[in-house]
Amino acid sequence: MKKMKIAYVGFGKSTNRYHIPYLQTRDNFEIVRIVTPTLMKNPEAQLALEATGTLFSTDIQDIIQDKTIDLVVVVSPAKSHVALAKQFLQAGKNVLLDKPAVEKLTEMQELVALAQDANLFFMPFQNRRFDSDFLTVKKMIETGYLGRVIDIQVHMDHFRPDDTTVTGSNFDGAFYGHGVHLVDQMVSLFGSPEKVQYDIRSTRQPLSTLDDHFAVDLFYPDHLKASVHATESALVPYPKWLIQGTKGTFIKQDVDQQENGLIAGIMPGTAGFGEDSPQAYGHLTYLNQNGDRIEKYIPSEMGDYGRIYDAAYETVINGAEKLITDAQMLRVIEILEGGFENG
Repeated sequence: MKKMKIAYVGFGKSTNRYHIPYLQTRDNFEIVRIVTPTLMKNPEAQLALEATGTLFSTDIQDIIQDKTIDLVVVVSPAKSHVALAKQFLQAGKNVLLDKPAVEKLTEMQELVALAQDANLFFMPFQNRRFDSDFLTVKKMIETGYLGRVIDIQVHMDHFRPDDTTVTGSNFDGAFYGHGVHLVDQMVSLFGSPEKVQYDIRSTRQPLSTLDDHFAVDLFYPDHLKASVHATESALVPYPKWLIQGTKGTFIKQDVDQQENGLIAGIMPGTAGFGEDSPQAYGHLTYLNQNGDRIEKYIPSEMGDYGRIYDAAYETVINGAEKLITDAQMLRVIEILEGGFENG
């Protein structure tokens, strides 16, 4: 099996938590280079990678000039994404761009056009398409237990009280930070909505210019409404998922466990990593063909953020279709930007 040679831009928390640990459980990837502004900021992790042959430097040109690299993964601060992705695409490199990829639709259109013109791979790192809870919801919809879905809600709630006034651009707020995942999940399930309604606010500090709360409704044909929510002020959170269909209801209280494991230092490949306990399984209530009311708990699908890399491998190395289409990535950014167009 051919190894995909990867270079990273950025060596902070995200690279070491959400990216590299998943590659280390796979045999068909090789981390060739890492460019970071500060060498030895994480000496233990850097030395471990250097021992396997990874080259570290501070110069982007080291990646651009390395003809062996199959994929550049940009995990730098979000405001640098557009310039870096454009630089790599113009240099003929395939690019996987961390979230939120860009702020404006015009920026995404430019990057997509550059990739298309040069026949290059370009895709955002939408790892939450491989959340355990999302994969379970997707399976519930596909099985038909719920009938025709008419209302679906997903929440990403926290309790993070904050007494300071926070300022920043729209790009720094909750809708771009959390909404980029939740909107992408809905677009991947149902396609492009016909209409979008927004409630985006700063709730912890009225004078803040940074949103920390949103409730956004996406309207689809056949009377389907998909709602994405997040708040930093939920001492008791809503269920993560609540789905109503013409034949049933599915409720999933808890989130995917991968992130909790990663934060605790439990890595992919460890026994039990990312698994839901039976107490966290989603609850399905539906009517069977005889009209009987059935209730049961649905074992959660296994999540795996590394499947983003598997998908990139299949496209770059084997010529498969991209996991996230250009139309999907453009529509997601259009929806995010639309939340602030009158602001």
